[in-house]
This record gives sequence, C-alpha cells and structure tokens, in this order.
Amino acid sequence: MRVLGVEDQSAVRAGLVLILRSAPDIEVAGEAADGEQAVALARDLCPDVVLMDVRMPRLDGVSATRQVVAEELADVLVLTTFDLDEYVFGALRAGASGFLLKNTEAKDLVEAVRAVARGEGTVAPAVPRRLIAEFAAKPARGSTVGPAVLDSLTRREREVPSCLGEGLSNAAVAERLDMAEATVKTHVSRLLGKLGLRNRGQAALLAQELGI
Repeated sequence: MRVLGVEDQSAVRAGLVLILRSAPDIEVAGEAADGEQAVALARDLCPDVVLMDVRMPRLDGVSATRQVVAEELADVLVLTTFDLDEYVFGALRAGASGFLLKNTEAKDLVEAVRAVARGEGTVAPAVPRRLIAEFAAKPARGSTVGPAVLDSLTRREREVPSCLGEGLSNAAVAERLDMAEATVKTHVSRLLGKLGLRNRGQAALLAQELGI
C-alpha cells in the first residue's frame, strides 16, 4: 500500500517515515510539511492512506482531511496528542477513518495504517472515553442525525456501532457479538449506507454522540 506522511516537524516526520518503511507491505509515496502540500501531493501521488497531523501550517489538518476525503483521494488516519482531541473529532466529522496518538508504539502505528487501508479504520484505545464523550457531545454544524435514526436500525446494527465506538476491529467485533467477521463487514456496510456516513470513524463518533 502507498502512504503519504503529513507532519510539519521534519524530525517527527522522519521518524514516522522510518517506521513505515520498516514494513515490507508499506511504501511511503511522499511527505508533506503542511496541509496545502498534503492535498496537492494526494492528488498527484494517489496514496491509499494519508497519515495526517491535525496541527498544520497554511491549511490545518481538519480542512486538509475534508478536501482529501471530499475528492476521494485517499483514506485519512489522523495523528494527535491529548490536548488536540477536539481537532480530531473535527477531522472524524470531515471523514477521517480514525486517529492515533503520536506516542503510539511503532508496531501499532503500522497496524493502524494497514487497518485503514483495509477499510476498517481505527481509534486510539488510549484516548479516555470521557474525552470522547465530551467532544462528541458537541453536534456538528448542520448535522441532521438524531436519536430517531436508531429506529431504522436492526438490533444487530445497533450493537455494531457500540463496538465501533470503542475502537474495536472487525475481528474484535465478531468475537464480542459471536458472529463471523464477514458478517460484521456486511453489517458495517449496511450501517454506513443507512446513516449516510463515509466510514467507520464517523460511525464510531455517532455512537458516542447518541450514547449507544
């Protein structure tokens, strides 16, 4: 898979690139030092995944994520620190497939990139649920999704977003709900279609917003 790394601090970006290049199935297609460059390179390089820092010069990571997702250039995995969680939820609403903390272990970073490339998305398990609840409780501007949307979901479809809200992978959801992993993928796909969501990250956020 091809990955575009976006981070304004060159030393941090170099470290991320070194980690990603250690994986035999990952190719670092390019590097960007700001949001505008990230969008331009995503258009030119057609990566599978963009690893995006939220605090970026010229164009912030949320706005850059929104453009990348809107143009269907790549899936976006957001990097953050604890003090930037509000920006991360903005990125999730913009269509990011998930987020990780910058101090994530190297092996977990690589696996997260793989998960996003598979279409599973990921949410950093170290982020406290109280922070998720605090920021997810703030509705997006113009959002029309409310509790009544649950009426359109089957019992299983209500259980799935609950698991996604905890950042569980398809395999983990399958184990918890005692179903085949292929069935989980089907439920997730139907759920996204019914709710008009782009990806698992938005489904996880919605689960928190609705208190599922």
